[in-house]
Amino acid sequence: MEKQYINLYKQYHETIKKHSSSLMNVSRDASFALFEKLGFPTTKLEKYKYTDLTDALSYDYGLNINRLDIPVNPYQVFKCDVPGIQSYLYFVLNDGFYPVNDKRNDELPESVIICSLREAAEKYPALVEKYYGKLTATKNDGLVAFNGAFAQDGFFMYVPENIQLDRPVQLINIMRSDVDFMANSHNLIILEKNAKAQLLVCDHTMDDVRFVTNRVTEVFVNEYATYEHYKLENTHNRTTNLSTLLIDQKASSIVLGNIMTLHNGVTRNTIEIGINGEHCETTLCGMVVGDKNQQVDNYTSIRHNKPNCHSTELFKYVLDDVSKGGFTGELYVARDAQKTQAYQTNKNILLNRTAKMRTKPQLEIYADDVKCSHGATIGQLDESAMFYMRQRGIPEKEARLLLMFAFTADVMEHIRIDALQDRMKMLVEKRLRGELSKCEGCVICQ
Repeated sequence: MEKQYINLYKQYHETIKKHSSSLMNVSRDASFALFEKLGFPTTKLEKYKYTDLTDALSYDYGLNINRLDIPVNPYQVFKCDVPGIQSYLYFVLNDGFYPVNDKRNDELPESVIICSLREAAEKYPALVEKYYGKLTATKNDGLVAFNGAFAQDGFFMYVPENIQLDRPVQLINIMRSDVDFMANSHNLIILEKNAKAQLLVCDHTMDDVRFVTNRVTEVFVNEYATYEHYKLENTHNRTTNLSTLLIDQKASSIVLGNIMTLHNGVTRNTIEIGINGEHCETTLCGMVVGDKNQQVDNYTSIRHNKPNCHSTELFKYVLDDVSKGGFTGELYVARDAQKTQAYQTNKNILLNRTAKMRTKPQLEIYADDVKCSHGATIGQLDESAMFYMRQRGIPEKEARLLLMFAFTADVMEHIRIDALQDRMKMLVEKRLRGELSKCEGCVICQ
């Protein structure tokens, strides 16, 4: 699998660099050397034991290393179906920031910078250099290394000190191609001291071809800042979505992450949060609704490196047909991280005997004055609750729906954007009913 990309880089590395920024190119060759050594991850690696990418990466995918224009305007083909969200709206088309301005974005505070990563690296080199690659540099991961070698652009957001955005920023990732296609992009998000921002990332596909996306996002949340990261995937079943989210959290900051997969092919989400200051609050949630032969693996790591911090983690899966789920949750408490409170929960419902779920919660604690717990359950719908509802005249199908919806409700309660929470409740209900929920203008699988 790796050989074709190794040969491609060796032959066209100057072309790749030409269409990116000099700052992004500084570490490009080193990233390629690491990928050449590691290759793509396999199930032999503990971190990827629930993610088998062999089939997904065996096809011959096209890459747009010459940055050719894609014949589509995402503003014309995509219409957000979250009524009332009133977001600042931006697009990444395949693996490049799409430079079309939405009128709503004119109201963005002047000191806030949102643009392509390549543009930011050229206009604000000192700012980008301070942060770019600082979280990926220590990752001994083949996917991250591959991204470092091939990513030429991405999304950039900078919120300066004391600026608190009054509405969410919405980033739409749209995949568009006539042939099997791979996209690699790198996102960089920076919140300075006492800043506040909400980012909603929506993943969509337009065409019925095979897609592979390998996206890496670095997030820096400085002192007293508040950051909310929502990721909603609604792609078709020929999409392999590989996402790495790395967050650095400084003192007295607040971070909320909510990762929701409603429809997909093969998905691997890696979320790693480093708590590197005292008095931080961290909430990480996730929800998966899977059926057919869909596969979703969430790997999470929350590392408490400083004392007096609190984290809560909750992931829930509802799996039907022959779908597969995986969850690995690592909670790490360093020796000096006294007074840590860290709680992790993973709960899963299998709707039949052919669906499979594998879960591995784990604690690694080196401090002695802490409150930590973790737990995981895998089961079926509560038969006694079903009986109770049937006794009161509720049809079996409706009773099953109510129980599944109630099961996912506490994850959705962690959505702090009211319009998004309302829409998610509707989409989840449709999904649980077996209806095909898709955003207007997007082509979702059959």
